[in-house]
Amino acid sequence: IQAYFNGMMDRDVEKLQQAFFSEARLIGYRGETLTVTEFKDWAANTAKGEKRDRSQFKNQIQSIEIKGYTALVKAELWWPGIYYFDYLTLMKIEGQWKIVHKTWYEEKR
Repeated sequence: IQAYFNGMMDRDVEKLQQAFFSEARLIGYRGETLTVTEFKDWAANTAKGEKRDRSQFKNQIQSIEIKGYTALVKAELWWPGIYYFDYLTLMKIEGQWKIVHKTWYEEKR
């Protein structure tokens, strides 16, 4: 999960690839519009631009539940002007935990 947080802050595709399974999907609402995004597209867009100023962002794990080779992580992200709540489903693949699905909730602040 830390690679996920670091990849977003540093806008680093390699860090995001460490965190996510290559076939992962990200699903949530942007305003009133339901969006479904493939990981590769999301990672490419996330990597655009300069590194983010970490002092302006707070990313925090709320809980982790593990059952065998599956896990669910709940995370809160306080970003300038927006709050996110992520449900991250993970699987242990070839000995490494990978995010296979992300569902998020967002709220303007």
